[in-house]
Amino acid sequence: MKKNVAIVMGGFSSEYDISINSGNVVYKWLDRAKYSPYRIIITREKWVMLDQENKEYEVNRHDFSVQTASGPLHFDCVFNAIHGTPGEDGLLQAYLDLLDIPYTSCGAYQAALTFNKRDLLSVLKPRGVHCATSYLLDRGQAYDPQAIFDKVGLPCFVKANRAGSSFGVSLVKDPSQFETALEAAFREDEEVLIESALSGTEVSVGVIRYQGEVRVLPITEIIPDGEFFDYHAKYEGKSREITPARLAPKVRKIVEETARFIYESLKMQGYSRSEFILVKDTPYFLEMNTTPGLTELSILPQQAQEAGISLKDLFGSAIEAALDKKP
Repeated sequence: MKKNVAIVMGGFSSEYDISINSGNVVYKWLDRAKYSPYRIIITREKWVMLDQENKEYEVNRHDFSVQTASGPLHFDCVFNAIHGTPGEDGLLQAYLDLLDIPYTSCGAYQAALTFNKRDLLSVLKPRGVHCATSYLLDRGQAYDPQAIFDKVGLPCFVKANRAGSSFGVSLVKDPSQFETALEAAFREDEEVLIESALSGTEVSVGVIRYQGEVRVLPITEIIPDGEFFDYHAKYEGKSREITPARLAPKVRKIVEETARFIYESLKMQGYSRSEFILVKDTPYFLEMNTTPGLTELSILPQQAQEAGISLKDLFGSAIEAALDKKP
């Protein structure tokens, strides 16, 4: 019997439109011989299911069901395609755990941890993972810009601590740019992370569970047209993305082992995409995305294609892994 799969998309953050694109690609490619897919749009104002004519049906949040003309519709699995809150920070996962509904992404704790850049770095650094020097600043906290520059140096990155798709990220090369960068970051979050700007090759590494096993996908080398891999580089074609990355075999092995170590030590499930800067062939960890972009042109699907994994198989394997976790 085919499984009813709710593809949740949208969310509460600036990544709403990106999530809609990802969710629609999942909807397009899911194997109709195995699954009956349904699009669920989640916003702060409403939770609705869209039928093929885009007619809206309200989602009952008490049990995550939908009342249709033929009766109540319940879902066997949720495919999480929400970037940012509530799909990438653990809120949705905790809700689905309470309802005992399987889902494709990592668990609530892992999502909350990886979405908080500061907390993730504090967990990984003691485990031997190289990271940039950083400084945390909360909204309303007194600060001395020179003391921050003395610690992290210039240039530095000013980042919203809990945001994705490079929203709220600025490269500061001169002290005069600092206040504007802080304002941009605080528009996205109450916490700001200020990090040393590392100089080196940027790479992105997808690690997934595929057919029951942890698998490191081919590495992507990122060459932005601008000064860093910002929103325009990610979504408007303002970068070159080379898969597989042009790395020496020894360096490739180190990056793959580091990405696998992070995935396994955090007890991850589902997809992940970790970003690194290679400084003299040593990978420095930047961040992890646990609901990465899933369009045909997104990095993780590119890596899967290079590994010989179709989108149909990539998405289907995530659903089967989620269903296998259900007692």
